[in-house]
Amino acid sequence: MNLLDELRTLGVDVDDGLKRLMGNEKLYKRLLGSFVKMIGTQAVDPDFDENDYKEAIEKAHSIKGTAGNLSLTPIYESYSEILNLLRTDKPAEAKAVLAKVLPVQQEIISCIENNMD
Repeated sequence: MNLLDELRTLGVDVDDGLKRLMGNEKLYKRLLGSFVKMIGTQAVDPDFDENDYKEAIEKAHSIKGTAGNLSLTPIYESYSEILNLLRTDKPAEAKAVLAKVLPVQQEIISCIENNMD
């Protein structure tokens, strides 16, 4: 199974992501690689401070935007919810959603890393 097919099995809307890039598969794959690098620097710490989570909001916003542009649907939807919860002062609930998405996120990242040309 190739990268794009494997991502589809993980809930990624590859066809929508490609459509955004006018079908340019090479560019899509390059941007997926950039997403992996961005996660390395922008990852939201699952133990963020519930009293000061401005940085968590900024990082979640970055991940949400990039995931949305690439149609990484499970990541996009979870970070949308995390942002909403943080912005409405519900950090404990945001942490619960983050805990659920991190294994999915890691699976998608591993898929990308293991299948890059």
